[in-house]
Amino acid sequence: MLLEVDNLTVHYGEAPPAVDRVSFQLQAGEALGLIGESGCGKSTVGRSLINLLPRYASSEGTVYIDGEAIATKKDGAWRGEKVGLIFQDPMTRLNPLMSIEAHGLELLNSHFPKLSTTSAKQRLKESLQAVRIDPSRAKQYPHEFSGGMRQRVAIALALLLNPVLLIADEPTTSLDVTVATEILKELTELRRSRGMGLLLVTHDLGMVAEYCDRIAVMYKGAIVETGTVTNIFTNPQHPYTQSLLRSVLHFHPEALETIASVDHSPTEATSATAPDKSTEPQVIVKVSHLKKHYVTGGNFLERLTNPEAGIVKAVDGIDLEIYAQECFGIIGESGSGKSTTGRAILQLIKPDRGSVYFNGVDLTSLAPQQMRKMRSQMQMIFQDPKACFSPKMTIFRSVADPLLIHRLVPNLEAAREPVAKILEKVGLDLQLADRYPSDLSGGQLQRVAIARALITNPKLVICDEPVSMLDASIQSQVLQLMRDLQQEFKLTYIFITHDLAVAQFFCDRIAVMRKGKIVEQGTTQAVLTNPQQVYTKSLIASIPRIPQVH
Repeated sequence: MLLEVDNLTVHYGEAPPAVDRVSFQLQAGEALGLIGESGCGKSTVGRSLINLLPRYASSEGTVYIDGEAIATKKDGAWRGEKVGLIFQDPMTRLNPLMSIEAHGLELLNSHFPKLSTTSAKQRLKESLQAVRIDPSRAKQYPHEFSGGMRQRVAIALALLLNPVLLIADEPTTSLDVTVATEILKELTELRRSRGMGLLLVTHDLGMVAEYCDRIAVMYKGAIVETGTVTNIFTNPQHPYTQSLLRSVLHFHPEALETIASVDHSPTEATSATAPDKSTEPQVIVKVSHLKKHYVTGGNFLERLTNPEAGIVKAVDGIDLEIYAQECFGIIGESGSGKSTTGRAILQLIKPDRGSVYFNGVDLTSLAPQQMRKMRSQMQMIFQDPKACFSPKMTIFRSVADPLLIHRLVPNLEAAREPVAKILEKVGLDLQLADRYPSDLSGGQLQRVAIARALITNPKLVICDEPVSMLDASIQSQVLQLMRDLQQEFKLTYIFITHDLAVAQFFCDRIAVMRKGKIVEQGTTQAVLTNPQQVYTKSLIASIPRIPQVH
């Protein structure tokens, strides 16, 4: 038996137990999926197994790894060599002042001090290649990578020491389906060939269905149901498991339906008669020949012979038209340019060339003061709600800030009424206004992020992976909330996502991006039911299929 957990109980201070008498086993070469809603104790279990709980936490029970109780182990070699951990948020794993190469060499040198630098670099190169990162980028720093690529770096570092047990805490949250599939296939091959155990902590039920042997379902700190993947998905016994599976967004390309009530695509003329222009949708955003390139490597001599050496074409000449009050999805793999496109539309980063028109105004030609006035009409919901709030500001102050920045209210006191109204709109108790971000769950924080984006009454909201870090039940609630708010406030959404099931559920039209270019676009139904490009077909083929509940 590779891993044995017996009556594990974890307390944070005087609060009720975060983990309550949890017991399970994991065989060598087996993959166990630990699933449940946010706050149920999944990550606490994972951190307990490698003694990474905070000092104010107390734990009881016994954990055996390879037959040895971890309570008898000192911190050091066994953590990393025996057990590896892939964190959910790669920025908590990576030092912003160290290059990727420095991270890898430090890790290898601390465990294998006699390993030569040449051998260490070769091991790092092989590990980066295993997760589809060009080894030439090893000298770059974490901020030079997209969120998905940072996660791939974290996975590569976790595999460097060839652990016998790998704890993966939401390892593919930031990754598109094709890259996530490749990484999980790689992890599956590694665990089978090396007899490595995999504890997969996740809210992605499709991933569990595809890559795990058994499932343990957690609810309020306890394991309420365990079984094989087939049994849990097709015949769940516990009421919580049943409700969790009912919340999952299934991808059904053969019977595609979205909750959009209006098809915003322009109607083509079916005869020689000119179309009625009064029925044509209003274009609120028009992007033409947009480009944004970054210099990430190469030297002067290399560029003399190859002008594109070290150039990353994040956005490479794209054209888009977004209609008023529609939800336009941008999908594609991590590093394809989705987030850069969203930030360039908002002018949070300046494009190298091209134009961005919003309500007929070219944003690229505006002076900073003029652009600041326009930004009250354009807002953004970021991917990680925990990272986009100041931990020292209350929820009230965080939501009120845009009103003060854009001078829509004279002072904080005047902001109390509009903040109370918008918090009520997004379904939050007004008592939460005086709390801090650390006091709220992930789902609550994402609702706060939506409230902050809507407080200025914008016309355009860019949503950058707004539900990727939420569990299935909360994800469905937030998406329905966003759709309701769209109809109430007459919002236009640009929805950036790598989750095709979410895009199917939420978007009217979608564009597929790859390597900075749009390779396909059209109505959601047309693109997902009849894809024309090989890349789009590969995205759809990579989606894990979840067994249906009987």
